[in-house]
Amino acid sequence: MALESLGNDVRGARLRRGIAVADLAVRAGTSPSTIARLKKGDPGVGIGVLAGILVVLGLVERLADLVDIRKDDLGLALASEQLPRRGRTYAAKLRKQIARAPEERVGQKDIVDPDGAAF
Repeated sequence: MALESLGNDVRGARLRRGIAVADLAVRAGTSPSTIARLKKGDPGVGIGVLAGILVVLGLVERLADLVDIRKDDLGLALASEQLPRRGRTYAAKLRKQIARAPEERVGQKDIVDPDGAAF
């Protein structure tokens, strides 16, 4: 259904610009039958063909809107669930470094200093 809608939108854009199917196909580097398959929503039409058609129609920037992660409500919700509930305080980070076994700290020169400087 979404592919058919996409095909119809491409058809509408082509008609508004007064471009014949044969001309669009030549300029996009494909065949008129591929343009027809796109209009019918054939999932076998490659994204490269669609990109070529959008270039001809002057709509190539719309290709980025297909999977815009800023508009991915489910993905954003899942990512926010994975955020930590609370952040680590500076004191907790310092206690963790001090509690580490001395043999783990051998050769490590970066230790958090209570004054806020690293050495």
